[in-house]
Amino acid sequence: MSELKTSPLHDRHVALGAKFAEFGGWSMPLQYTSIVAEHNATRNAVGVFDVSHLGKALVSGPGAAEFVNACLANDLRKIGPGQAQYTLCCTESGGVVDDLIAYYVADDELFLVPNASNTAAVVAMLQAAAPEGITVTSQHDDYAVIAVQGDASDQVMRAIGAPWELPYMAFVDGTAAGVPVRVCRTGYTGEKGYEIVTACSDAGAVWDAIMDAGQPLGLLACGLGARDTLRTEMGYPLHGHELSLDINPVEAGAGWAVGWAKDTFWGAEALKTVKAAGPARRMRALKASGKGIPRPGMEVVDADGKHLGVVTSGTFSPTLGTGIALALLDPAVTFGDAVSVQVRARTEPFTVEKAPLVTPQVRS
Repeated sequence: MSELKTSPLHDRHVALGAKFAEFGGWSMPLQYTSIVAEHNATRNAVGVFDVSHLGKALVSGPGAAEFVNACLANDLRKIGPGQAQYTLCCTESGGVVDDLIAYYVADDELFLVPNASNTAAVVAMLQAAAPEGITVTSQHDDYAVIAVQGDASDQVMRAIGAPWELPYMAFVDGTAAGVPVRVCRTGYTGEKGYEIVTACSDAGAVWDAIMDAGQPLGLLACGLGARDTLRTEMGYPLHGHELSLDINPVEAGAGWAVGWAKDTFWGAEALKTVKAAGPARRMRALKASGKGIPRPGMEVVDADGKHLGVVTSGTFSPTLGTGIALALLDPAVTFGDAVSVQVRARTEPFTVEKAPLVTPQVRS
């Protein structure tokens, strides 16, 4: 087994007493104090996450935006320079290689942020398809990414001298803690927040400034455990769970991230066929009616024990104080239906809900 990569902030995490876990080939903080405390700090004040494991790639050259738009699923024509877009990299059969964020820097330059374990695959696909004059370069190990998330995120950003008056999904290049950064109004928590991209060599200065500025505001360093409970409450997909080579965007409820009117993109024909026929299964949220805590892979059944689907993500919701899940279910199952999840040797009651399961603040 190859050695796990570590973040440029690894020494900071060790000093904070982090517990580490493998994620996408990286050793990243799972938690520092407790997942619940870190989750609640983000919902009620502000949390800081090291997400440097996320991929980074540059697509450059004349017509770069047009090229990427002919490959990835969403329609880049809906945005322009200084804006970011959630999009999908699909196979010709409609499966999802990765979901990622595309930063539209200019017509001849796009900065992509894929998931850690899928970066190489996305870069390889784009490189193979790139015409002469367009270059696709992995920058996975060149930059760190730090997410500041929560109601007090504006105050933290102001305190470190970073850009902060940005619309949702907009980005700008500037400085923070005296070093160059790219700041985008994005996140994976459902709270208002920012993601800061900076050179690995400058990451420590930015992290330290954030920790100092956030201390009087109740800021906590947060690990991937809290990031997972936060995104599950919001119904945000995690690749390998709600999206995969075997789960297409229509089934996953991510059809909004597909540019259906575009002439072409990878997987267009297959996905348009699925959309026209209707998906064989649909992603739904579940909320426990009892004390059951669902986990990925658990079976969902009706009152007669008939198979309805499977849990793709499941956890305890600190905000709601109960078990929640995302599940791929028979399309006949609808919101408000009572279902059961096979939790170990017992069957636990759940209701089918519409995500998000908590009130989102991300666009405020």
